[in-house]
Amino acid sequence: ASSASAACLSPAMVNKRTKKAGITGKYGVRYGASLRKTVKKMEISQHATYTCVFCGKDSIKRVATGIWHCKACKKTVAGGAYTLNTAQAAQVRSTIRRLREGTEV
Repeated sequence: ASSASAACLSPAMVNKRTKKAGITGKYGVRYGASLRKTVKKMEISQHATYTCVFCGKDSIKRVATGIWHCKACKKTVAGGAYTLNTAQAAQVRSTIRRLREGTEV
């Protein structure tokens, strides 16, 4: 019995409070599993640090919706609401590049 209680209090398991809820464990059983899963994806991406395209450091964090700030080089960039770069923005950039190269030729 003592080995079972020692396994529960092992140093590796002290800060492991949730198995799959993660950051959305604060919502408990409320709002439904699918909504919590969607919110989990958004909250993980919005709280993550991203690589700065200007200085190359991994120090861009979200300030507000769509506003991202690099702590290293002090630049502020407009981006997506939950991620720094959206799929639509990448598609627009590639289209602009393709059209620009087409006019030069």
